[in-house]
Amino acid sequence: MSTPSGRNRYNVLGAIHAVTHALITICNETYINANVVCELLLEIRKIHIGETPVTLVMDNARYQRCSIVTELAEKLKIELLFLPAYSPNLNLIERLWKWIKKDCLYCRYYESFSNFKKAIEKTLQKVTLQESKKELDSLLTLKFQSFNNVIYSRA
Repeated sequence: MSTPSGRNRYNVLGAIHAVTHALITICNETYINANVVCELLLEIRKIHIGETPVTLVMDNARYQRCSIVTELAEKLKIELLFLPAYSPNLNLIERLWKWIKKDCLYCRYYESFSNFKKAIEKTLQKVTLQESKKELDSLLTLKFQSFNNVIYSRA
C-alpha cells in the first residue's frame, strides 16, 4: 500500500469579517512569512476600499509583528490588534480553522497531495459561497470565552 510522503505543505492565511463572515484567503505551498501577510493586507484593503476602518486581529507570530507588516498596515490604514500569547480562544478565525479541519481533514485519507489541496479549497469555497451559512453563523458568533475572577498562582 503506497502512502503519501507527507513532505508537501499547503498554507492558508486568512481574514474573516466578524459580522458578515466574508472570508479572504491567501494560499501557498511554501511558507507563511511577512511577505504573505503583506499580500493579505493588500487584499483586505482592495476589498475594503477607501476610508473604511479595518481592524485585523492577529496572534503574536514574529512575522506578523515585523516592521514590513506594521508599516504597510499603517500606510493602508489597517489597525493591527495583537492578541496575548496562547489565546486562540479570542480569535474568531481560529473557530473557522477548526471547522475547516473537521470538515475536510478529520478521519480522511487523501491519495495524493492534489486531492488533499482540492479538499481544503472545496471547504474554503463552502465558506466563501456561504453553503454552510447556518452552521457557520452559529459557530462564528462574537461571544468569546473569558475568565472572570480567576485566581492565578505560580508554582
